[in-house]
Amino acid sequence: MQFSTISSNETLYAMALTRMNFYQPAAILELYRTLGSATAIFEHRHRVRDILPDASQRLVEQLAQMDQLLKRAEAEMEYDRAHGIQPLELNNPLYPQRLRECDDAPLVLFYKGCADLNARRVVSIVGTRRCTSYGQDLIRRFMTDLRQLCPEVLIVSGLAYGVDINAHRQALSQGYPTVGVLAHGLDDLYPPRHRQTADEMVKNGGLLSEYFTLTNADKMNFVRRNRIVAGMSDACILVESAAKGGGLITMRIARDYNRDTFAFPGAVGAMYSEGCNNLIRDNGAQLISSAHDFVEAMGWTDDVTLQEAHRQGIERQLFPNLSAEEQTVVRVLQQQNDQQANMLAVKTNLPIARLASLLFELEMKGIVRTMAGGIYHLLS
Repeated sequence: MQFSTISSNETLYAMALTRMNFYQPAAILELYRTLGSATAIFEHRHRVRDILPDASQRLVEQLAQMDQLLKRAEAEMEYDRAHGIQPLELNNPLYPQRLRECDDAPLVLFYKGCADLNARRVVSIVGTRRCTSYGQDLIRRFMTDLRQLCPEVLIVSGLAYGVDINAHRQALSQGYPTVGVLAHGLDDLYPPRHRQTADEMVKNGGLLSEYFTLTNADKMNFVRRNRIVAGMSDACILVESAAKGGGLITMRIARDYNRDTFAFPGAVGAMYSEGCNNLIRDNGAQLISSAHDFVEAMGWTDDVTLQEAHRQGIERQLFPNLSAEEQTVVRVLQQQNDQQANMLAVKTNLPIARLASLLFELEMKGIVRTMAGGIYHLLS
C-alpha cells in the first residue's frame, strides 16, 4: 500500500470532523473547502461565524466541542495503523479525485488495499442482489471481452450479493483490480460469506468505506455508499434490476454527477430486467450489449489492444477451440438458450448418445451448464 505524507494531525482533525459530518455535511464541506484543511477548521473552531456567517447554532456548538471528538478519532487512527487501513482526507492525493469533485464527497475515506483509486479508467458495475443466470453470463462475457479491449481498468462495486459479488469475482478472474465500497467499518464484513473474495480483493484491489469501525451495516448506510460507487467512477453499468432497487439509485446519482450511464437490456416481462429496460426507455442509460459497445461509447478506442481485437475478430470468435460438432451445439443454444437434450438432438440432427458426449465435453470446458430438469444453459 502507498501511504500518504499528509500530517497525522491533519488526518486526526479530519477524522474528528467526520464524526459530526453526518449531521452537518454541507456546512462542514463548505467550511473545509473555504479554509483548505481540517487543521484550519480546528484552529478556527471557536469563531466559525467569521468564516461562515450563516453557520447554524448546532454547527457552532459542535465545533466548540471538537476536542471531545478527537478522542474517538485517536482510537480509530490507532486501530487503522494496527490493521493496515489508511484514512484518506479530501485533500489527500490518494483520495479518489473523481469523487472529490462531487458536492457531497465524504470528508474522509478509510482504505485497505493496493489499487490506485485514481486509475486511468474506473468502471462501476451495479445491479440486483438476485442476479440470474442471464446476468451472470453478461458479467462474465463483459469482463472477459473488456480485458481484451482495455487491459487497465479498475472495477468498483459494493460487495453485496448478486451482481456486485459476481462483478468482483469476474474482475479478479481476469486479473483486474477491483474495489468494494462497504456500508460499515473495515473491522467487519457484510455479508460474511464474501470474506474469501474480500481477502483476495485486498491483494488485488481493495476495500473502501467512509465509516468508522464499530459502525453497523444499517439500511441508510447502503444508500449513502452508493454515491461513492457512482462518484469515483468514469461510468456506471447496470446489469440487472427490478423496477425498484439500489442499482437504480446508484444510476440516478451517477447521472447527477454527470457520469456516463449504461444498462444491459433484458426480455420484456423479465422481473430483473424491468429496471434496465425502463431506464433505457426513459433515456436514463445508454443501451449496451457487449464490452465493445461500451468501449466505443466511452471513446476508449485509442487502446492498441482494441485495434488488435478488431484485426483478429476477438468479438466474433467466442469459441475458437471447439470441434465442428461442438460448434453446432453452441450455435443452436445461441439461437435459443436453455434447452433439453432431446430438443437439442432434433435441432442439431445428432444422435442422442453422441450429443450427450458433446454436452459433457462442453460442460468440462466451461461452455455450458446443466440446470434443473435436464436443461442445458450456454454460459458464454
